[in-house]
Amino acid sequence: MDQRVKERLDAYLAAQGQRRTKQRDVIVEAAFATDEHFNAEELLEKVRKIDRTVSRATVYRTISLMTECGVLREVDLGRDQTYYDPNFLDKPQHNHLICLDCDRVVEFEDDHIGLLHDCITRRLGFQPELTSMRIEARCQELAREGRCHYKEAREAARGL
Repeated sequence: MDQRVKERLDAYLAAQGQRRTKQRDVIVEAAFATDEHFNAEELLEKVRKIDRTVSRATVYRTISLMTECGVLREVDLGRDQTYYDPNFLDKPQHNHLICLDCDRVVEFEDDHIGLLHDCITRRLGFQPELTSMRIEARCQELAREGRCHYKEAREAARGL
């Protein structure tokens, strides 16, 4: 896990008059053990593999703390759930491509997109603070081959 995450979270907790706890540490560890996006229930599953005593409420409260202090970002992946992005500290201006066929999420960055966001917001009289783009697309692998290895792997992992 990136040391900046711990430092920022520790500073935020101290400013709020709160303290680090073993359960919060487990939740933070699980959240940042991967670059994959997750929802609260998925994080709860990961956490309980480490420590079965962590409650759902503690996971939800800790997610709120992590988003409030800026180490975790909520993202809209168009799945009618709130997802969280654990890796925007390293890539603050990344965007998301979401496959409508297999649900794969691909992060990408492009200097031209940043310039476009900047031009549009300035032309309309705004100062950009945070930008993001979500593109929903169809899987070329599925269209070309009639199957998608990513979708098959996800289904196998879920036991479908």
